[in-house]
Amino acid sequence: MRQLAVLGMPNTGKSTFFNRLTGSQAHIGNWPGITVDLMMAEVKLGDELVEVIDLPGIYDLRGFSEDEAVVRRFLEKAPLDLVLMILNATQIDRQLILPLQVKQLGLPAVLLLNMADEAERFGVKVQPDLLAERLGIPVLPISAKYGMGYEAAIAAITEALQQHHALVPVEGLEARLLDDQQLVDDQAAILNGAVQMPLRLSDEWTSRLDRLLLHPVLGLPLFFGIMYLIFQAIYALGTPLQAWLGDGLEWFKGNALEPLLASLPVFIKGFLIDGLYGGIGTVAAFLPVIFLFFLCMAIVEDSGYLSRAAFLMDALMERLGLDGRSFVMALMGFGCNVPAILGTRVMRSPGLRMLSMLIIPFSLCSARLNVFLFMSTALFAANQSSTVIFSLYLLSFAAAFLTAVLFKGKFPSQEPLVLELPPYRFPTLRQMLTRAWCEVKHFWFWSRRFIIFGVIAIWLLNNLPTNVPPASAQTLSGMVGQALQPLFAPLGINPQLTVALFFGFIAKEIVLGGLAVIYGKASGGELAGAIAQQIDWVQAYSFMLFTLLYVPCLSTVAVLKSESKSLKFTLLSVGWSLSLAWLVSFVFYQGARLLGF
Repeated sequence: MRQLAVLGMPNTGKSTFFNRLTGSQAHIGNWPGITVDLMMAEVKLGDELVEVIDLPGIYDLRGFSEDEAVVRRFLEKAPLDLVLMILNATQIDRQLILPLQVKQLGLPAVLLLNMADEAERFGVKVQPDLLAERLGIPVLPISAKYGMGYEAAIAAITEALQQHHALVPVEGLEARLLDDQQLVDDQAAILNGAVQMPLRLSDEWTSRLDRLLLHPVLGLPLFFGIMYLIFQAIYALGTPLQAWLGDGLEWFKGNALEPLLASLPVFIKGFLIDGLYGGIGTVAAFLPVIFLFFLCMAIVEDSGYLSRAAFLMDALMERLGLDGRSFVMALMGFGCNVPAILGTRVMRSPGLRMLSMLIIPFSLCSARLNVFLFMSTALFAANQSSTVIFSLYLLSFAAAFLTAVLFKGKFPSQEPLVLELPPYRFPTLRQMLTRAWCEVKHFWFWSRRFIIFGVIAIWLLNNLPTNVPPASAQTLSGMVGQALQPLFAPLGINPQLTVALFFGFIAKEIVLGGLAVIYGKASGGELAGAIAQQIDWVQAYSFMLFTLLYVPCLSTVAVLKSESKSLKFTLLSVGWSLSLAWLVSFVFYQGARLLGF
């Protein structure tokens, strides 16, 4: 199969073009010999099937960050047919170094000048034909966001693939690159007469918005206010969708599944309906809310506001031994902690990386969000639920900040923050929907194996031995819950919730499905009612606090070990999160009871 690598600097729209090219076919995989997950997809270009690999965004092939090292290792191992480079046309005067380095290595390439629509608006004038002549490769202007020039770009890529065949991997890559001064001189010669840059790139709307959103006093309150409104909107729209999907799953159970399986033995029927279907269905009912969450996060991230949040938080983060990038990685952790931890590779300072990896597991990931949405709906009034969810996000930040304060002396760093603030860009509807769909698909693809394993294990523990009442203290799950009660009773967490937490160590996706199995309720409404009869809001919030703060999941622990390359650091992270979770839940629960709640 032909192989095409997509290469470019950060914030050039590289991933936007990759998503447009591959649609929903992209998946995350591990390239042989490269210890990092990459986005890959198979697409048909012309008459050939091509594997497209989206490489991490880098500034320089000789840079010192882990992402730049990953790209170097990839180029040294992968026999590529073509390198597709994507630059920001508005910053071409600063980004031509990367194409020059690729040219030095003798790799076949096509150069796409993205954001050509912005370049025209800012007064940047580029002559692609002259650049192509001087670089010796095809150069085409495009807008990955709106699709401008897309067909011509695909035609040029297809033609280039037909002309070139896989080269052997680049050996001794760094030794073959020219020194920096030679690159600067070559860049100036190529740009001369081919590119006209205005003295200053001005964007009136960006300047106006930044005066407000980056205000030294109002900036942070506005950011948290905007995030609060986003959560309100997600909850207001997502709850009805969740209820409709839950009703549909319940209808299918009663009208199709139960009649179909009626002739099976009671044990097997119970396993399939109450165990497997009930557990998976309860989790699946929350997918609309997860979709809305990532839809909103696509707006925040792609609009350029996320990088401004990092800028606003940098002064505070510096006092904690971190920087604005750490804050951005923590925000990425709202989706999943694993890629957020992998994202710390852009940090060159080992101390900054380790401290950032220590705080990221406290980010409220989408798997935990499922649990909180359910518990807040079950135990709190409708007008209180969104506030409860927002409070948990604030507490996740508080836990991260506390961790940074306590451990910053152990992981010192002097690395300065270099941050580029792009102009505000509102993403297209296609971009938002594609991003949300891909994230939901990724969440379900990776979580379903844990969910299936978890609900099967919990159902078996809940129904074995077979000669005792299901979910009773005499079952295996009852024994586990009772054995752990001395630890969890002071937190107001009952044996049933304890068993769910026990399996939640594997993956938080299991918690909700596990509760459905433990209580023997297939529908979300029935499960909510059963839990509400056993615990009050104080116990529910204590349970959510513990779920928020204790070990995120086994995958996160694994990636902490692989990225830190330290078992000691991994044990520190796990031990600290467990200790903090128990302490915070204990203080809240006992304090609330002392106050008469």
